[in-house]
Amino acid sequence: MDKHFEILVIGGGTAGIMTAAQFLQKNKSLKIGIIDPSDTHYYQPAWTLVGAGTYDYQKTARPMKSVIPKRATWIQESVDTFKPEANAVTTTAAVEYTYDYLVVAPGLTYDLSLVPGLAEALDKGVVCSNYTDPEHTWEVIKNFKGGTALFTQPTTPIKCGGAPQKIMYLAESHFRKAGVRENTTVVFATPGTTIFGVPEVKKTLLEVVDRKDINLRFGYKLVKIDGPNKIAWYQFADHEHEYNHKNIKIEKDGDLTGIHYDMLHTAPPSVAPKCVRESSLANEAKWLDVDKHTLQHHKFPNVFGLGDVAGIPASKTGAAIRKQVPVVVANIMALLATQKITEKAYNGYSSCPIVTDYGKMVLAEFDYDNNFTPDPKLKQMLIWDSSKEHWRLWMLKKYGLPYLYWNKMLKGKEV
Repeated sequence: MDKHFEILVIGGGTAGIMTAAQFLQKNKSLKIGIIDPSDTHYYQPAWTLVGAGTYDYQKTARPMKSVIPKRATWIQESVDTFKPEANAVTTTAAVEYTYDYLVVAPGLTYDLSLVPGLAEALDKGVVCSNYTDPEHTWEVIKNFKGGTALFTQPTTPIKCGGAPQKIMYLAESHFRKAGVRENTTVVFATPGTTIFGVPEVKKTLLEVVDRKDINLRFGYKLVKIDGPNKIAWYQFADHEHEYNHKNIKIEKDGDLTGIHYDMLHTAPPSVAPKCVRESSLANEAKWLDVDKHTLQHHKFPNVFGLGDVAGIPASKTGAAIRKQVPVVVANIMALLATQKITEKAYNGYSSCPIVTDYGKMVLAEFDYDNNFTPDPKLKQMLIWDSSKEHWRLWMLKKYGLPYLYWNKMLKGKEV
């Protein structure tokens, strides 16, 4: 295999595959390499539905080789070291690959050590996460017999910031159907200060919270898990406040507050992959150091980054990637042709499909400034206000988006 590529893409997830495919749509003769060690490519947005027992986990997986664009070269290895000064990348197999342009999109990774006790408890017994094992989440929800159902998240950035509450809404519905809701308290403990940053969506979600009688606890920073005693320990931020208070079993230990749980769902603490964190490509917060509008690296102009690894203040979602890819592709194509990037800019667009019940969903679309920016195409689906719950949005989540993902997005078609 030749070791030099015009464009070398790191990562075979949503961002890497979409970017490579869009390049090849524009110019079939481009020499593109994709470095990714995985055998399987997952459609992770459906894992919320898997965790609620309404989607088949097997259907979220496809062989990696089936999604790699035909004209790209798949290098099934892991990156060890970035050498941007030499336009090179070394893999853990000790092979060096060189490039004219580098696209860094390896996603993120989990660091369970940031919450002591989590590694020992996660995906066993009553502690679950849709992020790591959604089938186990469904087992926990199905077998829950009442008590405190605690939904929480870490202080790090996470994939799809709304996901920890989506599963809570679905679990609450299931508890009603299963006849255990009367002896259950549903608690959402989050380090954030609000249920959602977009005012129009926040209003709807607070109505959902009222309908479902959920206790929101803001400013709760998860610091450790005591698995054997089923206690989640929190530190408070200054903005501690609550919504719809419930009396639940609480422990105190100095400035820590412990919530006793009978089931716990959390997102794992997330960090950039080690090869990025420990490279000259990382910013101070150890995410990829790229411009938030052009997605070009601040120090190395022939390096671009997008997706979950990017150190930009956008949500880490597939929808954000859908708008980032055309910017990266346009800018590198322009550099290849004219040595200058285009005026094309990413405005921070993201979309969070927030499932609020079986058969109901809100679609939060927003930009860097938390402006609510619904897609005009929704009107074709007869959805006039996507900040309100709608069954058509649920159909979009369960059937429409997976179809678009596998058949359009990953094939480089702009949607």
